[in-house]
Amino acid sequence: MRSTSTNFRRLALAIAGVLWFTGTAGAAEIRVMISGGLTAAYNALVPEFERATGHKVITAYGPSMGTTVNAIPVRLERGEPADVLILVGYALGDLIKQGKVVADSRVDLVKSPIGVAVKAGAPKPDISSPDALKQALLAAKSVAYSDSASGVYVSTEMFAKLGIAEQMKDKARKIPATPVGEIVAHGDAEIGLQQISELKPVTGIDIIGPLPSELQKITVFSAGIASVSKEPEAGRALIKFLASPAATDTIIKSGLEPIAAGGTN
Repeated sequence: MRSTSTNFRRLALAIAGVLWFTGTAGAAEIRVMISGGLTAAYNALVPEFERATGHKVITAYGPSMGTTVNAIPVRLERGEPADVLILVGYALGDLIKQGKVVADSRVDLVKSPIGVAVKAGAPKPDISSPDALKQALLAAKSVAYSDSASGVYVSTEMFAKLGIAEQMKDKARKIPATPVGEIVAHGDAEIGLQQISELKPVTGIDIIGPLPSELQKITVFSAGIASVSKEPEAGRALIKFLASPAATDTIIKSGLEPIAAGGTN
């Protein structure tokens, strides 16, 4: 009961701050583009924001990078409307350099570790050390990784660190625009590697755990205001809410570590 009431108090304070930030000028439509890492927590928090402010949030989902049709940079390039962008921090940084994101609007929201999953009920290999993970990957008939930040690291750095880059060429494959956990759940890969927050919402898999600390790669997810935004102040209010203490419990439950506890710059 105490933790629930504490979270309600935090939520009330955050809502009060958001209402103060936005004023009472009327409801806005906020268009958000978001990549997978923060999606579960975001989907749980947005209804609270909408109820508190009267704003309507319209969301488009896609990878932080890549060339698939729904990748956030591709969406922006073809002129899709956007107010708030939530994606991998260095990808947001690239968009700032390109003039597509307002530089002083950036807020780093969460840290996201990479995890390992197998199909529900399947044997769980030992991944407690780099050598154990190496043996598990070599023993697996098939391995899947994402086409976003975690997959870039796994395929270009981690396999090389383990000395198995050549062995992984034929058995490991990049999964574009689909949660890796779904591929594992369907039995199309024995082992899946992706950010834990993206594995947790998937049914039909068991998450063995995070990568060993010696191999772990933490991804930062950040938010910013699109340069083409028609509702920048309402967008800043949404970012402020996602960065508030009221969001902490939901973010942690989704497998992420909160960073920000304030508002936008």
